[in-house]
Parts: sequence; C-alpha cells; structure tokens
Amino acid sequence: MACRDFLELAETHSRKWQRALQYEREQRIRLEETIEQLARQHNSLERACRGAPGLASNPVSHVPKAGNVQSAKGEASDEDEETEYFDAMEDTPAFITVAADPSKHLRRTGSNLSGASEGRADDWTLEDSVFECSPQSHFDPSCRDATLKKRRRCRIPDKPNYSLNLWSIMKNCIGKELSKIPMPVNFNEPLSMLQRLTEDLEYHELLDKAVKCESSVEQMCFVAAFSVSSYSTTVHRTAKPFNPLLGETYELDRLEELGFRSLCEQVSHHPPAAAHHVYSKRGWTLWQEITIASKFRGKYLSIMPLGAIHLEFHSSGNHYVWKKVTSTVHNIIVGKLWIDQSGDIEIINYKSQDKCQLKFTPYSYFSRDIPRKVAGVVLDADGKAHYVLSGTWDEKMECSKIVHSSRSSTSSEGKLQKTVYQTLAPKVLWKKYPLPENAENMYHFSNLALTLNEQEEGTAPTDSRMRPDQRLMENGKWDDANVEKQRLEEKQRAVRRRREAEAVEALEEGEGKDFEGYIPLWFERKLDPMTGELICVYKGGYWEAKEKQDWSMCPDIF
Repeated sequence: MACRDFLELAETHSRKWQRALQYEREQRIRLEETIEQLARQHNSLERACRGAPGLASNPVSHVPKAGNVQSAKGEASDEDEETEYFDAMEDTPAFITVAADPSKHLRRTGSNLSGASEGRADDWTLEDSVFECSPQSHFDPSCRDATLKKRRRCRIPDKPNYSLNLWSIMKNCIGKELSKIPMPVNFNEPLSMLQRLTEDLEYHELLDKAVKCESSVEQMCFVAAFSVSSYSTTVHRTAKPFNPLLGETYELDRLEELGFRSLCEQVSHHPPAAAHHVYSKRGWTLWQEITIASKFRGKYLSIMPLGAIHLEFHSSGNHYVWKKVTSTVHNIIVGKLWIDQSGDIEIINYKSQDKCQLKFTPYSYFSRDIPRKVAGVVLDADGKAHYVLSGTWDEKMECSKIVHSSRSSTSSEGKLQKTVYQTLAPKVLWKKYPLPENAENMYHFSNLALTLNEQEEGTAPTDSRMRPDQRLMENGKWDDANVEKQRLEEKQRAVRRRREAEAVEALEEGEGKDFEGYIPLWFERKLDPMTGELICVYKGGYWEAKEKQDWSMCPDIF
C-alpha cells in the first residue's frame, strides 16, 4: 500500500515538474521572439526615419560657389534596406579641393595664395604610363603568360546552403569574452587569418610602381593607395576567417611569377597575433605584426587591428610606417550583415619625414559624403601639401597635384577656415579588379583569394593549406569540419596545459625556470627603432628549410 501511494505521489509531482519545465521553455521561446521582434521594429523605425520629410533620400555633395569642385562619385548607397546607419552628423573635411585652370594658375598672385609647384602647368612628373591599369599583372588564374610556371585554379566548390542564425549562438554568450567563444565553421570562410593577411598583397604592383618614383612625395602617393587597396576585398566578405593555431604558418611564394614571396606565422594565441614578412626582388620589403582586438557591442562588432606596418624600398632607403583602421560588422542580431571601415591612417616616411594623412569616413545617413569615402593630403617634411588623394576604399583612389593652396585663417566668428587646394585634373592611382564569375557562391573571393588555399607541394607541415577543418569546409563538408575544428582546438589547449605544467614543475624543483610561453619558430621579437615597440621580425631560415625539405623543427599542430 505504501509503495502504491509513493508511486502515485511521484507520478503527480513528475507531471507537475514537467508542466513547469514546459512553461519555462515556452516563456524562453516567447522572450527570444520578442527580442527579435523588437530588433526588427527598431530597424523599421530607422527606415521610416530615413524616409521622413526633410531628409533627402539622395543627398548631393555640397559644392562651394567659389569654384568648380572636383566631381566625385555621387551615386546613392547600394546597401540593403535593413542596413544600419551611424547616427553621427557629417564630419566635414579640413580642406576643399578646387579644379585649377592649367593655363592660368601659375599667373595668379596674392598674399593668400602660395605656389605649390614650379614650371609648366601640364608638367606632371608622375608619368601617365605609371598610372595605367595593368590587368595582366594581377592575380588572374586564366593568364597564359609564358613567364607563369603554374596555372592557378579559378574556382572552388560552391558554398553550401546552410541556415545562418547568429543570434542563436550570441544569446548564450552574454557576459563572456568574445575572443574565447568557440564558433562553428558556419560563420567562417575557408581561409585562415594568415591567408587574409596575405591578401593585402593583391595590389602589390602599386609598390612595384613606387620603386620607380624619383620623388619621395610621389612615391608616398602609391604607398597610400596600397594602404587603401587592402580593404577592397572586405566589402562583401562578412564571414570570419579561421583563427590560426599557435605555430601555424602560411607561405605565398610568387617570386618567379610576380617577384615576391610572403611568410606569416601565428606567434600568439591570447591575444591572437600574427607576424608577416614579404620580400620582393623588384625593390621592396614589407613586414608587420598584427594583433586583433574585438568588441561586441550588441548590434555591431568592432575589429581593431593593433600594430604597425613597415615598408622599405631597397634603393632609396625610404622607410614607411602606418597602422590599420577599425573594421565594423553591422546588423549582428537581425538584418543583412555589412562592413564599414573608419578611422585615420597616418603614413610617415622616416627617412624624408614626408607624411600622408588619410581619413576613412564612417558611413552615416546624415552625411552628404559618398559612402566608403577616403580622402587625404601628402605633405613634405616642411608641411607643404603636394598632392590630394580621394576616392573610396572599395573602388578606386585618385591623385591630384596641388598647384596653389590658401592659408588657413580664423574668421570673425572665431572658426577655423578650411584650406582650399587648387589642383590639376586627377589621375587614377588604383582601381579594384572585378570579382570572378560566380563569386557570390564562392564567399565573394577575389582571383587571388581563390588560389590561397590551393594545395602546393613542399610547404611546411604547419601551413594553413594543411588544416583539415578548413579543407573540409572548402569541400562543403561543414559537419565534419566542425568536428575536426573542435579536435584541433582541444589539442591546442592540451599542449598549452602541458607547457604550463612543465614550467610549474621546473619552478618547484628550484631550477628557477620561468614560463616563457610560445617561442616563434621563424620570427624573433626585437625592439623597433622607429616606433619604440617590441615587434616580431623575420629571423630567416624558412626558405632554406623549404629548399632542403627539412621540416624537423616544426611542431605537430594538425
């Protein structure tokens, strides 16, 4: 009798708890639906605000009456209707560019004007041929030039049609450090961060042209265009690259085809940092160490690359240094993802003390500027302006030679007046190459990106091409890739725990050995004489090891 009563009581309580559990589940589902509905309503209000009377749908750039301002790209933004916009008001530029009359500008005089050049009006020292686009020199896998020793692939398997619900993951990440949250490959593209860093070289021919410049301020124009060109691949690339494993490397050997060879190594895991070294037999060397810092701010994610980029030209010794701007991924919770670049880049030539100040204007509905605008001025060591740079980071950059400039003064209201630069007709420094056919189904990869994960013989066993999870994802096997990704990450954590345990054991035994952490294989940390910071620089040995095919020193990370 007692057993029967206990069983009935247990069944009654079980049904009660099941009903309570079901109620909580339904409440959670309703809460999630409410949050998503609020996010959609917020976007609807933004769209309604943009369509309200008094706000122009296609704002036109303001044209001063004092002269004919250079024409700029005036098309409206092609963003999706659910695009998120900054609420910041227009950030007006510090200067105005006015087209000069080539036949008359040298005859103009006045106390408020200063000549920026001497000689004939049409005396452009930058030759027209230098600015010509050279599509045969870019990473076109269909190119049949006899100098190319290998035909590169021009496509990868189409991206599978997997559902993508970032909110289902992010809602469980509240209060956690974003960089330490394991993310499935569904939000990745089949390239590592080391390969994305190598993509900065897509427009390497700008540096090849810069080698030929006799004037340092002219050379600065090409360096500035190169610094902007690295962002052109990001406009449609909303998926994240794979986080490299500690000790992972990536080489891009195009010495015979394009004149340069590149090497990257992941030198730190927390915070994630990669060292990069590029040598070109056409007269330049580039190196950098980039640490990625990110902040999740609810509706958008800010990605801040930390570290300086160094570029040195062999014959002149000109040494340029600059840093990257902030990338922002918008519409994290709901809507179509889109990327913007914002911030300032100051490029310094430490030999001549020339400078270039570039401003990446953040996108704002209230601004009358064109989307993705970049503008800047090239100054010599005395602060005199020589060239105006203008364009967009996703399309092209132009250069205009300054022939006269007005000195800034203060008005009666105490406001600083803008500098007016009179310039000759602009010339195109850089223009983005069109994406390959079917790019929308291949992660919007460029011709170069399509070749980065192509299998090559003789690479180090730590090369990103050897990553099994990345290879499985590229082949469309995303479920298997997720399993493999978890295995690799756990293997890396086990190595870290073993290294820490060995350091603790040595310390307890009185050997006085401190925990040094990971020591890079191909790079070493040195004090940068230019910036005064510690930076990982290439110490040599990789290409010699590749020639001998001696990889015995490489760790087993895959």
